Order: sequence, then structure tokens, then C-alpha cells
Amino acid sequence: QKQFVESGGGLVQPGGSLRLSCTASGFALLYYSVGWFRQAPGKEREGVSFVSSSDGFIYYTDSVKGRFTISRDINKNTVYLQMDSLKPEDTGLYYCAAGEYVSNRWDSNDYDYWGQGTQVTVSS
Repeated sequence: QKQFVESGGGLVQPGGSLRLSCTASGFALLYYSVGWFRQAPGKEREGVSFVSSSDGFIYYTDSVKGRFTISRDINKNTVYLQMDSLKPEDTGLYYCAAGEYVSNRWDSNDYDYWGQGTQVTVSS
């Protein structure tokens, strides 16, 4: 069974850090591009970060540049999102997604497997 399992969310104070993880089983993450998305209450889902399987190209949405870092550990079949200097506006449900053929990094339809979502709450 092919799965993409998330972990690492939680409650953190502004300025704090969290690391989200997504571990793939049943497929090799090496051959998949991975996107991180988030959805805040009452808002549409937005793309946060992306790493390409073909050339390792990495992309961040403007609001997280310099604060978030995406990385992959191919040996562990896991992708990470390190989130530093967190702000209240980073609060939301975070999803990872893996796609074998991703032409539009923010198009949900381009992704084959999704994590179950993990809640990140930034509040004092």
C-alpha cells in the first residue's frame, strides 16, 4: 500500500520552530517531486514550498522565504519542512504531497499522494 505519512505539527509560540516530516511507503520518493501546502481556517489552500525530483529545484512562496527550509533524505524516503521564526499567520493545516509528473507546482491535480495533514498553531 502506497502511503505518505506526516508528523511534526503542534502548538508553538511566535518566533519558535517546528519540523514537519513526511515519510513515503510503497514508492520511492527519489522519483517524485514534493510540495508542501497549508490551509488556514476560512482560507483556500496555498502552496508553501516545493522540491523537484528532476533537478532538485526548490521553491518557496514569498511569505516563508528565509524562514522555511525544505529538504529530502532519500535514504529514509522522507521529506522535511523546517519552519523557523514562526508567525501567527503560519497557523494552518499543513499537507505534503508527492507527484511523479508535476508541471504546475501549486496544482493539486498534479500530485499522486497526499499526507493526512498536520496542524500547526502559532500562538502565545
